[in-house]
Amino acid sequence: MKSKLPLIAVLTALTTALSILVVIPIPATSGIFTLCDAGIYASALLLGPVAGGIVGAASGALIDLISGYPQWIVFSFIIHGLQGYIAGYLAKKNLPGGNWTALILASLWMIVGYAIGTGILYNWAAAIPSIPGNSLQNIFGILVAIPLNQTIRRLRLPALQAFIDK
Repeated sequence: MKSKLPLIAVLTALTTALSILVVIPIPATSGIFTLCDAGIYASALLLGPVAGGIVGAASGALIDLISGYPQWIVFSFIIHGLQGYIAGYLAKKNLPGGNWTALILASLWMIVGYAIGTGILYNWAAAIPSIPGNSLQNIFGILVAIPLNQTIRRLRLPALQAFIDK
């Protein structure tokens, strides 16, 4: 069996790069809206929970480091890592609603995780304004990741077929 590590590294770099290039500030929490969730979800759906967790953890931490939010690195590593793992794990469970349900549940974890992180780092009053921005970011991530996953699977690219989770 071939190693998924090079593909995971490429997806981590791509998720990080897209998240750095497309950044919308969220003034209420001094945070940012990025494409991170789209990359995490696409990775989790294509390669499974472990790859989704690795891409989530690594890209989340790198984005904060590069963007100048070092106080968030540990939080993002944990939150996005579990988000990717949860998305990939639940996608394999054939839940009613399929991948949509899996990604919505993973999104709920991310939204709650960042609300808790915001409460710890700033104050609990700031946690509430973080919820709409994180919700929108996740909705956008889901709307990008599911069609992207379906398109990649339909293409049946020989170089990817050995790595894609069935």
